[in-house]
Amino acid sequence: MIGTWLRVTLFLIGSAVAAVTAQAETIVLRGGTLYASADAQALPDAVIVVTDGVISAVGKSGDIQVPPDARVIDCSGKTIVAGFWNSHVHFTQKVWRNAGRGADAAHAGDADALGFTTVWDLGSDPSDTLPLRKRIVAGEVAGPNILLAGNIFPKGGHPVYIPREVQLPEVATPEEATKWARDWLGMGEDGIKLFTGAFMGDKPVVNMDPAIAKAAVDVAHAQGRPVFAHPQNKVGVETVIKSGADVLAHTTPGEPSYTADQLARFKAQGTALVPTLSLFTTVVLDPNVTNRLVASTVNQLKQFSENGGTVLFGTDVGFTTLYDTTQEFQLMHRVLSERQVLATLTTNPARFFKAAKKGRVEQGFDADLVVLDGDPLGDVGNLAKVSSKFRAGHVIYQKPRRGRGTRISGTVLTLGAFT
Repeated sequence: MIGTWLRVTLFLIGSAVAAVTAQAETIVLRGGTLYASADAQALPDAVIVVTDGVISAVGKSGDIQVPPDARVIDCSGKTIVAGFWNSHVHFTQKVWRNAGRGADAAHAGDADALGFTTVWDLGSDPSDTLPLRKRIVAGEVAGPNILLAGNIFPKGGHPVYIPREVQLPEVATPEEATKWARDWLGMGEDGIKLFTGAFMGDKPVVNMDPAIAKAAVDVAHAQGRPVFAHPQNKVGVETVIKSGADVLAHTTPGEPSYTADQLARFKAQGTALVPTLSLFTTVVLDPNVTNRLVASTVNQLKQFSENGGTVLFGTDVGFTTLYDTTQEFQLMHRVLSERQVLATLTTNPARFFKAAKKGRVEQGFDADLVVLDGDPLGDVGNLAKVSSKFRAGHVIYQKPRRGRGTRISGTVLTLGAFT
């Protein structure tokens, strides 16, 4: 699906940590309990050696030789897993405006990614995001990998939640969809997002014609790029299937369930799902309506997972302001096991997007790592309790001590102190 991956970064850390990390060629995470993958058994008192951004050794303490010049990070009492993916975010908030062109990018760290070392931005202003990407690729700041999807809307389908003054790429013909898809990919976007259904408030949903959607899908697939789709109703879901789009960017709260035929075609076509369950707790004020929306979307997740479909974690943060991922994990856990939820963050996206060196903590893999305060297999909520995260062996987030800055002492950075 995806050929060349653009490695970019957004979230900053303190300059002292960045300076020390940048100078170290080898780091060692020692003492934590490791889950090398979502289906692996726990390895207590683990040692992970990272050299030049790649995991060079993994094993139990005493079995792995620690290089004498390594920076050793004490992870005692913590749990270590592979770096997390968020497959649905938006860098559309005020903090990101002009961030690629000026010092204001330094404020990006205020929006901690809670363990995400790779994210899919499914729609933002390219005049902000693309210049930011150029600046970040140059190595000015450190953070997670960012992948971008250019949006295409049906003609007359300007959703009510997007300000009218925002110019959107609306298409009325397959030819227009083809052009927009080529333009987005040509400017450096990594995939396409189609609004197969646009929410118009008290007016009928505007759905995208399947032939128009397929024209964009054909362009993306010819270049080995994925297509996400935003359906708003059953018609929009059918367009996802008919066009061959790869990922359902949401469940569909207005529909009680997927049909047996839809599930069969999802499975045959290898369609993935990003549930975004917590999103539907924010869209209406009536708690009874909210409960119905959540019940239908949780049911769709259950159907999809039991049907063997690939589930990817995503929050739609940027559209929402729910940075805390606890609720999303808890809602998913209504139908998925702790290991299945962990897989949506790690092994599932790495496999689906063909990122061969991500999603597991193994020798030769990218050193994208998350250190958690608790065991996520004992309590799924611990997935939201991030102590630190590493992307390509560099610290890109570290939970500060309450009321104090990041502490570095000699060659040992003690993560256990940051609670």
